[in-house]
Amino acid sequence: MKTRLVVLILCAFLVTAIQARATILPDACGDDSIKFDVKTETSKTPPAAPEAGKAQIVFIENENHAVGPFMYATVRYGLDGAWAGANNNNSYFVVNVEPGVHHLCASWQSAFGRIKKNIDVASFTAEPGKVYYFAANVKVTPAGDNQVNIDFSLSPLNDDEGKYRVKAWKLATWKTNK
Repeated sequence: MKTRLVVLILCAFLVTAIQARATILPDACGDDSIKFDVKTETSKTPPAAPEAGKAQIVFIENENHAVGPFMYATVRYGLDGAWAGANNNNSYFVVNVEPGVHHLCASWQSAFGRIKKNIDVASFTAEPGKVYYFAANVKVTPAGDNQVNIDFSLSPLNDDEGKYRVKAWKLATWKTNK
């Protein structure tokens, strides 16, 4: 009976410790419990123009190197407090938005605590008919002893670079799960 009690107390402690370590995300992000399964595919057609009266955001991931053997970063993108989607391994996706001020978030989806803290935010004012490109930049550099340093940022791209990335990268699609 004492063994069961000890196991029960230990389990309760671990659940509390895990919840206490949960990442606090900026308001621009979505619910941290939502995860994405991302697939990429080569797209021969460029994205359609923004819907009438709306602006368009193209979320791009620039990743210079795999994080590990056959492991690429999956980045979730928040838009005004909800997840807009995710991509990985040099890919993009498109979202149409209403004109006005928008708050963006990029969060590296990972089960590893150190990586999960890679979050960046941005804001901008969207105008009808315009296309805005934002890139989550994932820069991985070796640090010795099978370690890597990770530099993570969200930044706007100019039209030329954004159009080039869309042409060169794959289109991302995803499914969400909790």
